[in-house]
Amino acid sequence: MFKINRKIEYALIALKYMSHKAPGQITSAKEICDIYGTPFDPTSRVLQIMAQHDILQAEQGAKGGYIIVRDLSKVPVRELSDMIIGPIEIASCFHGDYSTCEITATCHIIAPMLNLNERINKLFGEIMLTDLIESRHHGEKGIRQKTVKEHSKEAVAG
Repeated sequence: MFKINRKIEYALIALKYMSHKAPGQITSAKEICDIYGTPFDPTSRVLQIMAQHDILQAEQGAKGGYIIVRDLSKVPVRELSDMIIGPIEIASCFHGDYSTCEITATCHIIAPMLNLNERINKLFGEIMLTDLIESRHHGEKGIRQKTVKEHSKEAVAG
């Protein structure tokens, strides 16, 4: 089913981490990767993209990195998605013209899929980045506990 692209996850990880630092404090891609175990190249790339779109400001040099310069409460998730991976398209036939899909002529769900795509785009346009990075969820604790138990079992077995 529908999943958020991993690059969007790296961007959210970085933004959440950076948003909890003191204003003006620089964060490097390496710092984020070291703390969260994200791969350097894609993490660095999403930081560069966000800097190109004026969400972050890049500081060059040996002690360089990134600073959040835009109010994340005014940046919709759809904007982040558009800049990093392109427009939200829940089906392959939504890219360009519909001739790329081999069943378009006989497809009976074009209208429902277009409606779903529009609704998802609208929803992602209404959810601001701060809604995600500052949110809490009751299920988080259970997921973390299960993950810790699985890692403990692997350590004992290994």
